[in-house]
Amino acid sequence: MTTQEMLSAFRKAITEYRLIADGDRIAVGISGGKDSLVLVTLLAAYQKFSPEKFSLNAINIDLGFAETSEKEKQAIADYCQSIGVPYESVKTDIGEILFDIRKEKNPCSLCSKMRRGALNDKARELGCNKLALGHHKDDLIETFFLSLLYEGRLSTFAPYSYLSRSDITLIRPMLFLDEKDIAAYAREMPVLHNACPADHFTQRESMKQYIKGLQKEIPFAKERIFSAITSPERYNLFDQYPRYTREKTKKDETKA
Repeated sequence: MTTQEMLSAFRKAITEYRLIADGDRIAVGISGGKDSLVLVTLLAAYQKFSPEKFSLNAINIDLGFAETSEKEKQAIADYCQSIGVPYESVKTDIGEILFDIRKEKNPCSLCSKMRRGALNDKARELGCNKLALGHHKDDLIETFFLSLLYEGRLSTFAPYSYLSRSDITLIRPMLFLDEKDIAAYAREMPVLHNACPADHFTQRESMKQYIKGLQKEIPFAKERIFSAITSPERYNLFDQYPRYTREKTKKDETKA
């Protein structure tokens, strides 16, 4: 996809969910992966013609993996600078805590919480009121199935959410973008290799493969699932029935 095509889907999410307001100071979570690099690239491009005036700050949370070279890290910093976005990296020992000290077998959830906490702290330090994350359409669907199959919940993340404890609003402007288009668009970017020992061995990776298999049987499955999640008027779940039963019981009692 061209930049214009990517921005079309990007702007749709921003407009439909009012993700950006005039005067926003937006921190962008930069892991160095394809999703976050495309996110900061599109935000910088959108900033040039956006009707809302806002500022950007890219924040990287360094997990402390020795396998990630300083050359790779510098390439990310240089890239952000080349598109006019101030960049800061926060060194942490999250990797050591997860894999050496706690020896977590399923580290993703705790890692996400720790990284998000560090991101929120740095965003507040920089005076930002919003934090942009690189979640896309595939992430939304995978999260839905993870919640359904592993937790027994009909749940996924929202396009935006306010965190009262940190006074930060999370926004996800890439909600309408497919992972395959993001990957293709990021080919010329200095994507950091994932040094996490759990990479490709997670529940999310299993869910990704499951959905790919589902699409072989039903090619339009992903689009239908996405539409069902993002179209509240199509919901027909059991939350409505207890309310109806209670109201009907009260009416019957009144008549009696």
